[in-house]
Amino acid sequence: MSVAKKEYKRVTVKSLIEMKQNGEKISMLTSYDYSMAKIVDAANVDVILVGDSASNVIAGHETTLPITLDQMIYHASSVVRAAKRALVVVDIPFGSYQSDSKEALRSAIRIMKESGAHAIKVEGGAEIKDSVSRILQAGIPVMGHLGLTPQSIYKFGTYTVRAKEEEEAEKLKQDAKMLEELGCFGIVLEKIPAKLAKEVAESVSIPIIGIGAGNGVDGQVLVVHDLLGMTHEFHPRFLRRYMNLYDEMSKAISQYVDDVKSRDFPNEEESY
Repeated sequence: MSVAKKEYKRVTVKSLIEMKQNGEKISMLTSYDYSMAKIVDAANVDVILVGDSASNVIAGHETTLPITLDQMIYHASSVVRAAKRALVVVDIPFGSYQSDSKEALRSAIRIMKESGAHAIKVEGGAEIKDSVSRILQAGIPVMGHLGLTPQSIYKFGTYTVRAKEEEEAEKLKQDAKMLEELGCFGIVLEKIPAKLAKEVAESVSIPIIGIGAGNGVDGQVLVVHDLLGMTHEFHPRFLRRYMNLYDEMSKAISQYVDDVKSRDFPNEEESY
């Protein structure tokens, strides 16, 4: 059943809660630079996530761990300059908030002041409660992230589905309630059973955004490079590719090389 959509000139954390209350699904995509963010924002995506996945898709690292706070601020400031409608949420990178709540607050303040972002996102539950609480007390909107948390990949040892066992599923549900009670405006659930994700979404009043968490949640997020088929080696079950830009770009660049080598480019009309 289709739901009538309210038009938002500017999406805020309040807008997202309204969307959940009205049964309107929330769209969320990553962006890391001005040009891509401008396209994503113009397409009326509700939330742009400046993800620490930039460590993978932009810098070529195996994990999200190497990216620094300074680098995240650089990417975020580029995205903020392009976003006219979307809410811009920025990942606090690994090592910038886990050790103590004062450092977490300093990191969050730097992101907000230096990039102009609208909110931050952190990975984890009860173990980072103090950090989340201190950031929220400073008036900074916080989005949580539970399930598969890529910053903890070396603890997990694998990117397999999380919370399949009862004990881990129960902790995830408790963490989601805790994040809601602390004042988070939303939570990303990554790579968990669809039944569990639906249960969590129905148990809290804040939006639950899924990635590999089924369709029973309040919205979806993907990495834009995956959606567009630029990262052609990546084939998770949850990914739907809407284009195959890797092949299209490869063809175009190869044609350019051929045209330069054959002296076809530039022609008379392309010269001054």
